[in-house]
Amino acid sequence: MTDRPLHQHIIKQLPHYLKLMRVDRPIGTYLLLWPTLWALWIAAEGLPDIRVLVIFVLGVYVMRAAGCVINDFADRKVDGHVERTRERPLATGAITAKEALYLFAVLGVIAFLLVLMTNTLTIMLSVGGIVLAFIYPFMKRYTHLPQVVLGAAFSWAIPMAYAAQTSTVPVEAWLLFTANLLWTTAYDTQYAMVDRNDDLKIGVKSTAILFGDLDRHIIILLQILAVIALIITAGMKELGLYFYLGLSGAILLFVYQSKLIWQRERESCFKAFLNNHWAGLLILAGIILDYTLQA
Repeated sequence: MTDRPLHQHIIKQLPHYLKLMRVDRPIGTYLLLWPTLWALWIAAEGLPDIRVLVIFVLGVYVMRAAGCVINDFADRKVDGHVERTRERPLATGAITAKEALYLFAVLGVIAFLLVLMTNTLTIMLSVGGIVLAFIYPFMKRYTHLPQVVLGAAFSWAIPMAYAAQTSTVPVEAWLLFTANLLWTTAYDTQYAMVDRNDDLKIGVKSTAILFGDLDRHIIILLQILAVIALIITAGMKELGLYFYLGLSGAILLFVYQSKLIWQRERESCFKAFLNNHWAGLLILAGIILDYTLQA
């Protein structure tokens, strides 16, 4: 911080704050948003409450931004040693650690104000979401399974969406949660494959390191299990042709991703990770079309 007035400092730092929140890189927001909308559409049987929909879309953007801030805070001493992250604002010193914590607190308050507009069950569940978002970035120091923790964090909006829409969290909500956890673990392992060599040098843990030579096969297995969980959910909710067309498109993308990661080249692994945005969107499109056209 400097001696200049606070508002002038914020204006000056705003481009760095936006970069810290990954406003310029929305892929993570999409990967969090699509499963949240899967849950809302299925919970509402095709007609989600507009108020709930707006709250959750805004909440996804705010919580993803908050997650990025606390992630970079946790990694501020190692990001400078990783090729992909060395230009992040905390790594370069453009933003201080204290500023990052203030920003995380502000985003957390905004997210909580949004959830206060829902119901008691959703508010109670939101505590778990905040805890997962906060602890995830630190897990890579203590376990080789931070991608699983990220999967739980990215999936927590699913039971929250059910709670907000229906005031209950039925079995299919937890099936969707499981499907998304498996899928998230798969694509974040693809992401971790990009940084594997750097992570080994600096002592950061990941599933890409844990899985070793089996990384590609385990990613495929996780994707298959995610698809099975989605099919079981679809059967319980009697989803039809359009859902399965969307899911089939996602499966074809998973096959394409397996080809991309097979040689473990950094750029191809990153491309595979980015491709998951389209897989999630195809599944959402199938759900929406199924409820809309088969009504």
